[in-house]
Amino acid sequence: MSSPADFPLPAKAATRNPHALSLPSPWIVRWSHLVRQHGTVLDVACGQGRHMQWFAQHNHSVTGVDRAPHAIAFAEEYGRTVCADIENGPWPFAHEQFDAVVVANYLWRPLLPTLLHSLAPGGVLIYETFAQGNETVGKPSRPDFLLRPGELLTVCAGLHVVGYEQGFLDSPARFVQRIAAVKPPELPEGAAPVRYML
Repeated sequence: MSSPADFPLPAKAATRNPHALSLPSPWIVRWSHLVRQHGTVLDVACGQGRHMQWFAQHNHSVTGVDRAPHAIAFAEEYGRTVCADIENGPWPFAHEQFDAVVVANYLWRPLLPTLLHSLAPGGVLIYETFAQGNETVGKPSRPDFLLRPGELLTVCAGLHVVGYEQGFLDSPARFVQRIAAVKPPELPEGAAPVRYML
């Protein structure tokens, strides 16, 4: 498995945007092999596109959505970008489904069913964000932005959960909850179940 360091930033991004040097989440990298080869990936609250970059460099077609125009301006180097307020406006991908939906450090509970609906059959949700307990070590600290114990497992009850973790991480200190879960594929009658490599 390649590591984030194996894929340096394009020279254009490195020279114009020092913040783009952020590496992708190790959790998202770990489960990225579950995405169908050359599949479509939606990065929700993509920021400046660190995960868009990772998937684009692995030959995926990537789309990022964020409400910050200055962030989208950098992310558009890696694929299609949409500037939209997904908390107060319509979901911009109502008629689309993706082979992967990726979320890092973002939580808007009313959107969770929409994210699951945005998965194509066989698609994977790779989600990581802050969890309860984080209020003891820093921001975010509001309950609205912190997952409750086991909450992602409840959200993904209809999916095949491949990986799940909940707990404390350091460097920086934070409490997180994260999941990798696959939407059941549409199989012909009598077909063998899909096996997922860990």
